[in-house]
Amino acid sequence: MENTIGIFVKSVFVDNMIFAYFLGMCSYLAVSKSVKTAMGLGIAVVFVLTITVPVNYIINKYLLSEGALSWLGESFATVDLSFLSFIVFIAVIAWIVQVVEMVVEKFAPALYNQLGIFLPLIAVNCAVMGASLFMQERDFSNISEVFAFSMGSGTGWLLAIVGIAAIREKLSYSNVPAPLRGLGITFIVTGLMAIAFMSFLGITIEK
Repeated sequence: MENTIGIFVKSVFVDNMIFAYFLGMCSYLAVSKSVKTAMGLGIAVVFVLTITVPVNYIINKYLLSEGALSWLGESFATVDLSFLSFIVFIAVIAWIVQVVEMVVEKFAPALYNQLGIFLPLIAVNCAVMGASLFMQERDFSNISEVFAFSMGSGTGWLLAIVGIAAIREKLSYSNVPAPLRGLGITFIVTGLMAIAFMSFLGITIEK
């Protein structure tokens, strides 16, 4: 249990997808002009990550990794389908994103219009794909750890985009030098936030 909590906390603060790895920057910069829109996209990313990473974990463990098909018989014990990881992970992500897009369009049409092209582009959000690849690389021992990692990664991304959106709303009333207005000051603030998040590197939650 403590290890699961540690994975979640580390995914949110220490291994933050935006501030530690700078993954998902396109949506982060484009949809962070208002807190409401940023919150909507952030929640969608949390949902997609929470579903896709555990699903990809199960597929990788029982179908793709070397020896994963041994449950079919001894003749399959040496089969290694890990070369299919990229295309399978992308297919799962695209499917989940399509479901999210249809749900948002049905129940929150205003948010759907605000997010525009960036909602379907969650399918190619490198933070979502990166989480699945990190999961594969880190070789978690059980599904609860994977769930904690995926939930934490999504929560960290949500925290980052809502934080920058709140700051950008305040900056619109500030006297920012003309050459830095827009993305210029956003990049500067993002760098400062990343430095601030480095303070969480001291967090250690042992098993």
